[in-house]
Amino acid sequence: MKFFARWLISALSIYIIAGLSIGVSVTSFKSTLVAAAILGIVNTIIKPILVILTLPINIMTLGLFTFIINGITLKITSSIVGGFDVKNIFAAVVASVLIGAVNLILTSLVGVKK
Repeated sequence: MKFFARWLISALSIYIIAGLSIGVSVTSFKSTLVAAAILGIVNTIIKPILVILTLPINIMTLGLFTFIINGITLKITSSIVGGFDVKNIFAAVVASVLIGAVNLILTSLVGVKK
């Protein structure tokens, strides 16, 4: 049950940020649901590999390079999912920060815990 609640909250977060028109667009809520699922898979499989490969840069920037990695995972997701588009890496980084913030707010409002 918590899995589906977190998935819907992630999809809603993506949909809200796409509505702000900061370089992220979705065609339908269905594509948003698919994007949320694929983003979860990319964050589970590819993100740890990217973090390990960029560990020296991440240490030198005191962890701030993680924002770039999050943008890269969002851009990878947009290349996989049709109907979900991120224009450039800057928009992906800003959107990933905003999606994370909205996701945090919505999960605390709904009361879904990890």
